[in-house]
Amino acid sequence: METIQVVLDKKLLQAADRAARHTKQNRSALVRDALREHLRLLERRALENRDREGYSRKPQGKSPDWEAESVWPEQ
Repeated sequence: METIQVVLDKKLLQAADRAARHTKQNRSALVRDALREHLRLLERRALENRDREGYSRKPQGKSPDWEAESVWPEQ
């Protein structure tokens, strides 16, 4: 592991310390977990944007008419 220095405003630091106590972990573990989660969120957003752009460049054709399939057959 590497040691880094991060500057936080007082309210954010207090909130982080409360959350760390609540989750029974130290501040560093809380920050690592939060950063991992944020990086996963950024990756998911990037993939969603890529998919959205792909579908807008090449839209799907008309969806099949499923209404006829959802009707119960007469007996």
